[in-house]
Amino acid sequence: MATPLTNWSGNIAFSTERRQFPESVGQLQDIVGRADSVRAIGTAHSFNRIADSNSQQVSVSALPQRIDIDEQTMTAYVSAGLRYGEVAVALHDRGFALKNLGSLPHISVAGACATGTHGSGLKNGNLPSSVNAVELVTADGSLTTLRRGVDETFPAAAVSLGCLGVATTLGLDIVPSFDVRQVVYDDLPTAALLDNFESVLGAAYSVSLFTTWSRDVVDQVWCKHKVEAASESDPTASHQAAPEASWLGATLASTARHPITSMPTRFCTQQLGIAGPWHERLPHFRLEFTPSSGEELQTEYLLPLRHGTDAFNALCEIADRIAPILQISEIRTIAADDLWLSPAYGDGSVAFHFTWLPDTQAALPVIAAIESQLAPFGARPHWGKLFTTAPDVVAAAYPRFGDFARAMQSMDSTGKFRNEFIGQFFRTA
Repeated sequence: MATPLTNWSGNIAFSTERRQFPESVGQLQDIVGRADSVRAIGTAHSFNRIADSNSQQVSVSALPQRIDIDEQTMTAYVSAGLRYGEVAVALHDRGFALKNLGSLPHISVAGACATGTHGSGLKNGNLPSSVNAVELVTADGSLTTLRRGVDETFPAAAVSLGCLGVATTLGLDIVPSFDVRQVVYDDLPTAALLDNFESVLGAAYSVSLFTTWSRDVVDQVWCKHKVEAASESDPTASHQAAPEASWLGATLASTARHPITSMPTRFCTQQLGIAGPWHERLPHFRLEFTPSSGEELQTEYLLPLRHGTDAFNALCEIADRIAPILQISEIRTIAADDLWLSPAYGDGSVAFHFTWLPDTQAALPVIAAIESQLAPFGARPHWGKLFTTAPDVVAAAYPRFGDFARAMQSMDSTGKFRNEFIGQFFRTA
């Protein structure tokens, strides 16, 4: 018997053993056009059944690799199956950058964007917010391109959940390359965070708070500073001046850190204030290392930043339930966008992320408790992670949910790209 195909963490065994790897767009068009049902899959870093299929999966990782730069429009056209780390190295070598990156450079461009994956920064949008064009193989096997500011349904295409078609190429906004220096502070008192919540999270170009919810401190604060002269218009930028030894009661780390203290620090990007290229500092983990064995589960919720301190306090009320099965929790900010199914749609957001021990049965009741605590703040679950929020509650959290459903029905009237997971949320589409 063939070994079942699974996702990266191994908590999902896919319902099909059929996965195809077309080597040309033409082959992909033929596969999609002939299929009754098909789901695209990226690097399988999702923790739920969003990429599952009862029929077949298709990967675009074997399509010809493309990274073309249009300097006039400051756009990079990249193959959908490329990993962000691969794109970043190629862009940097030519003097360009993406404004933001996720914590893992190992994820595919199309998969990360389709699920609304993000990095961090009060002024930095999530990864799909940099998408300005999506080339898709649609349900009838034809090829179409949706562009920002041109096509009315573009806001459905950047975060599409894989429901509009199979992405082949994405156009990404680029900027001139830049350097970043990263420092870590240990043991930020919880009281200091709550008194300075937005200023702490805005203290650098990108800020991540790591906590185990087991102590009255934030265990680590990772500050990624853009290296340039500070100005009134961009206080998050800085020279390479030595960081303060103490900050709001937290202590500057003198050695490298991993968010999970039992894990090797060599997996992590350079810290200790040593400046380096953007793509070697904005992610938490190095492309050349697998950051963990996959023995974990993940959950994440985004909610308006203005509710951040109240949400933090609400989670503190159930910290005794969270901590025993938690590996680490991360808190970040994401700028607002206008993408219809983006968890940061319409509001500057704060994200509460949880990396669990690999025990689904133990995690699910705690996940439900977190959702109950965050419900008053309009929390939206990350589309690619574990959650139990009812479909009608999820739908109600997105003002343009109905518009997305209509765009999906228009582009895929027979439901070729839908699966059981998608059907839970779009029952009438």
